[in-house]
Amino acid sequence: MKKCMNKKTIALLLATAMAAGTFAGCGKKEDSTPGDNSTPDIVIPVDSDIDEPGGPEDSSTVTPDPAPPEEEEVREGMYRSELTNEWIDESLKDQRPVAIMVDNESIALPHYGLTEADVVYELMNSTANNRVTRLMAVVKDWGAIEQFGSIRSTRQTNIMLAAEWNAVLCHDGGPFYIDEWIARNYSANFSGGFTRVRNGKAYEFTEYVCAGDLEERFSNSRYTTEYNDYYPGPHYLFSNTELDLSDQTDSFACTEVDLGAVFPHNGSKLVYNEETGTYDYYEYGEAHLDPQHDNAPLTFKNLLLQDTTFAQLDSNGYLIYNAIDTSKRSAYYITNGRAIEVVWVKESETSPTIYLDKQTGEQIEINTGKTYVALVPSDSWNKIELQ
Repeated sequence: MKKCMNKKTIALLLATAMAAGTFAGCGKKEDSTPGDNSTPDIVIPVDSDIDEPGGPEDSSTVTPDPAPPEEEEVREGMYRSELTNEWIDESLKDQRPVAIMVDNESIALPHYGLTEADVVYELMNSTANNRVTRLMAVVKDWGAIEQFGSIRSTRQTNIMLAAEWNAVLCHDGGPFYIDEWIARNYSANFSGGFTRVRNGKAYEFTEYVCAGDLEERFSNSRYTTEYNDYYPGPHYLFSNTELDLSDQTDSFACTEVDLGAVFPHNGSKLVYNEETGTYDYYEYGEAHLDPQHDNAPLTFKNLLLQDTTFAQLDSNGYLIYNAIDTSKRSAYYITNGRAIEVVWVKESETSPTIYLDKQTGEQIEINTGKTYVALVPSDSWNKIELQ
């Protein structure tokens, strides 16, 4: 470690510098102009309190010890969910989730158990019927389900989205267009055969995933309950701290997401709840409540809206979203009352949809909690109202 210089040392250095200056004066004098290669004068600061040898060390030469790395939190018997980053039981670590198709027609309400979902997708189910939507709920801890649904048919797009999570798709049939997709090697699905619940409605609105259904279906199938070779790995990139988008210069206030002009049949809307720090989901003009859990509101920490092209397949309104797209189409990430513009890419049927910073091209971080994802038809992208 260097020591402070004493008075004798300073005097010697000053004498040496003066001598050097005298010697240099015998040569040709050159102009010292900006940008030349002349050596600047040596300036030795004089401290009135210079220590004698053996005095304290000069603090300017002391390199502080680096701060110890922040230790990652560990909770006994628990781990952070790959779907939400929330702490859940460690026994679930390798368990693959299920993706349950939920009818979103008004007669299917109320939905049971939807607040148990970790991620909820909303997609236009048909170009007919005023673009009625259907929900796909991704659930990690499906063993805790008591009643979930009601469930209905699936579409090709849902098969791709479920594959992002290596999830087993739970539905009741679908148009013939899904046949080749269901046959894919990566595809896993349970179609029909779930519990029928007498609820006073037409038969097609009475099927629910109930306690014990999934355990039985897995035991009677070729599917493993654990992640398999098609699992693409962790999906979202979660922040280690609570994100406040106000720190980003390109963010803007967003306490209401009105998708009424995008999905006019059910008029989806998400409204920021300052007390919970999450966005409550509304449709058909009312808050979405879960009677399975004391009428708890369906609410989300993260909202992801992505501009997605689609192709209509026939005159009945059947369609497929172009969910595989690497052209970096527009998207929004919304959390804690603010929003930023991002872009999204999906490289293959089984790869996850990734949301990227528009400027850096790096994957964005999102907050710990549940996530809502809307595949917004491109012809309606400009109809989104963010307030």
